[in-house]
Amino acid sequence: MNTKTTITGLVATTPRHLITADGLPITSFRLASTSQKLLDPTSGTLVDGETNWFTITAFREIAINIAGSVNKGERVVVSGILRVRDWDNGSRAGTSVEVEAEAIGHDLAFGTSVYTPTAFVGRPLGSPAPEPEPEESLIEIG
Repeated sequence: MNTKTTITGLVATTPRHLITADGLPITSFRLASTSQKLLDPTSGTLVDGETNWFTITAFREIAINIAGSVNKGERVVVSGILRVRDWDNGSRAGTSVEVEAEAIGHDLAFGTSVYTPTAFVGRPLGSPAPEPEPEESLIEIG
C-alpha cells in the first residue's frame, strides 16, 4: 500500500539518528497526533479527541536534516507514505502505523521557525556534504 498522507502532531520521542554500514542515514521518532478538540455533549466543555500514534522514519538527506532540526516536544507537519503492518512476536500481536517522511516542517500554528537551506546541487542524494571552503585571511591595513 502506497498511500500518501499528511499528519500534524507532537514529536513524542527524541529522534534517533543512525547511519547504516552501507552509509544510509536513517532518522526515526514517534509522533502523537490528537484530533481537534470536540464538544462533550454532557458537560458542554471542549475535550481532546483520540490520540493516534505513528512511527515516522526518514532516509538520506531528509534524515540528516530531521536529526539537526526536530526535537522531542515540538509540533510538526509530516507528509509521506503511510504503511500499516500487522505484527506478531509469538506472545503479543498488534498493528504498527508508519510514515516514511518525504517532507517535514515545524507546525507554525504553534510557533516560529528559522529555515536554513542546505546545498545539495551537484552531488548524489545520501553522499556526504563537501568540506566548507576555508575562509580567506583578512589583513587589516591601516
